[in-house]
Amino acid sequence: MDVRNTTADTPAAVTRDAPPAVSRRLRLITVIATFGGLLFGYDTGVINGALPYMTDDLGLTAVTEGMVTSSLLLGAALGAVVGGRLSDARGRRRTILVLAVLFFIGALACTLAPTTAVMVVARFVLGLAVGGASVTVPVYLAEVSPAERRGALVTRNELMIVSGQLLAFTSNAVIARVGGESGGVWRWMLVVATVPAVVLWFGMLVMPESPRWLASQARFGAALEVLKQVRSQQRAEAELAEVSALAVKEEQERLGGRQDMRATPWIRRLMFIGFGIAIVQQITGVNTIMYYGTQILTDAGFASDSALTANIANGVISVLATFVGICLLGRVNRRPMLMIGQIGTTAALLLIGVFSLLLPAGDSRAYAVLAMTVTFLAFQQGAISPVTWLMLSEIFPMRMRGFGMGVAAVVLWLTNFAIGLVFPSLVSGIGVSHTFFLFVVAGLCSLTFVKLYVPETKGRSLESLEAELRARFSW
Repeated sequence: MDVRNTTADTPAAVTRDAPPAVSRRLRLITVIATFGGLLFGYDTGVINGALPYMTDDLGLTAVTEGMVTSSLLLGAALGAVVGGRLSDARGRRRTILVLAVLFFIGALACTLAPTTAVMVVARFVLGLAVGGASVTVPVYLAEVSPAERRGALVTRNELMIVSGQLLAFTSNAVIARVGGESGGVWRWMLVVATVPAVVLWFGMLVMPESPRWLASQARFGAALEVLKQVRSQQRAEAELAEVSALAVKEEQERLGGRQDMRATPWIRRLMFIGFGIAIVQQITGVNTIMYYGTQILTDAGFASDSALTANIANGVISVLATFVGICLLGRVNRRPMLMIGQIGTTAALLLIGVFSLLLPAGDSRAYAVLAMTVTFLAFQQGAISPVTWLMLSEIFPMRMRGFGMGVAAVVLWLTNFAIGLVFPSLVSGIGVSHTFFLFVVAGLCSLTFVKLYVPETKGRSLESLEAELRARFSW
């Protein structure tokens, strides 16, 4: 039987019979859950504008700048695997509630930090929440979504991430204009993140648990009730039958943990692919622009205030590109979209390096570099990032989906951590141009990996995709 043809067509027909209340409920769940993505984006992007002011107040050096920036990323690596395990054991909804509390505590601690050491610890705590959200929110959305809308709904989280980054860039510029050079202006930039954390916590109190997680715990009646909230009656019953059969099979096989990564060949292959997808997303160097974009533009020739304002363009293009990416995911296969994104980002990074090397300091170089950072982000946020988080939420088996994505996200965040830590030193040691040339080489390696190893996941239910990947990789 060809799994591809039997699973992608029937759900859409059933969905057309769903009452409007079902679509409204699904939209509400998506909006509330993706506040985790908004916090992810704001807390990773706010350091971009806060860092120059923080440097003066806390007396940061190039090394301690890297520590303040990358401590969040180290926390995110731990938060990803712990969050993944917690969401498999205790449920997606409960985990998101815990993460909302961590977001609030971490943001408040960063705001009040009196010294560099306290700031590093507070950013680490905030990173635990960011890492947990990066895993749990996409999995929750993937498990709630119908197959034909999964791409669009899961990538709404990516839209909220880049919207959070745009909010950070914009609020940084506004606060800097209003506060000027007054001491502690960066604290106002950081405290804004407490507001969406409160919204996320109160919102998730009234959201349902993932029906697939409930089924994995043999709570089939509760799973059906949740499915009825976001599906038509007919489809909810049909989908529960498919999910229940898979849950029983995985229970018999005892799938769900670390030992399966070592002992089960097809899961080992999926973990290898998941690790590769995670690394591919990070070694484009995207977060050098998100974390150090203001400094890159200053080095290119902008004044400090102008660089903060110009950096908003990076946030705007990220949001617009993500809108385009969401539209494309409904029409274009995941794998070629990922490859096109790699080609675009690699070309943009090459040109950033060339312009920084050959153009004289001044407006021409400043605007040329800005144009290329905008182009880079258009390909990154319109293709690579949404496909990455979507595919990581799709490829792992149901009983270990949180754990599998969590381990892959650890690789992603550790790669992010390493790049964020060494980037200031690389720029200081070999210059902006040669640093970006290194990213170009990494981009070519990434393109080769995607072409050779990454499978297509579009158009399948999670259950049929699992069956297909199991059959394909079991040998």
